[in-house]
Amino acid sequence: MDVLKNKSRISYPYISRYAAFPIYYHTIDKKFLYGITNQLSQDTPYVEVSVTAEDTFDSLSNKYYGRPDYYWIIADFNHISDAFIKPIERLSKVKVPALSAIQYKE
Repeated sequence: MDVLKNKSRISYPYISRYAAFPIYYHTIDKKFLYGITNQLSQDTPYVEVSVTAEDTFDSLSNKYYGRPDYYWIIADFNHISDAFIKPIERLSKVKVPALSAIQYKE
């Protein structure tokens, strides 16, 4: 028996990591369930930059995008799930995707 109905997508701004976020309506519990978001596509153009001990994902985001709140884009694109670590702890170079060309995996 299929109890999840009305699959749809919430409309968020294009740059949001939730842009392709599916939701379902559970007909028995009468609640909405949220699906898993898509990851950024590795086909997105990027520049590779060397990181220093002082760099953080939000400082890199502020430097390259002019907005520190886009830190998650750089972390996600580099397969880092904990955006609060210092990039230098895992990487010597960080890929910074072009903000205007961001794509999500299907």
